[in-house]
Amino acid sequence: MSKVLQLQTFSSDKGNLTVFENIIPGEIRRVFYIYGAGDATRAGHRHVRTWCALICIAGSCRVYSNNGIEEEVFTLDKPDQCLILEPQDWHTMDQFSDDAILLVLANELYDKDDYIYEPYPNTKTQPELA
Repeated sequence: MSKVLQLQTFSSDKGNLTVFENIIPGEIRRVFYIYGAGDATRAGHRHVRTWCALICIAGSCRVYSNNGIEEEVFTLDKPDQCLILEPQDWHTMDQFSDDAILLVLANELYDKDDYIYEPYPNTKTQPELA
């Protein structure tokens, strides 16, 4: 099931340095970011193999996750927090603030055959506000 991790952060009078390492299995093979999403709902899928790490490096957004047994809604609004999505976690992202930048790191390259768009029977397409 999805979980939020506190990333190791070093702070000084020169600013903050946040480190992402040894968080998802394997190597980071794909990196992308989402911005300018406004009121859109993104994702709406799960994976066969891919683990993802989501970090809202600016602004905020909401992430709904359902692994077929449990479901949870997360608010990402701190650049030192990371949401880990396991392959079985069907997820959507929405409620992007105007300044939101959502960074996504994955341990697999894009492969259309790795995407499962069919939600679990108990999946909410529009979760209530958390």
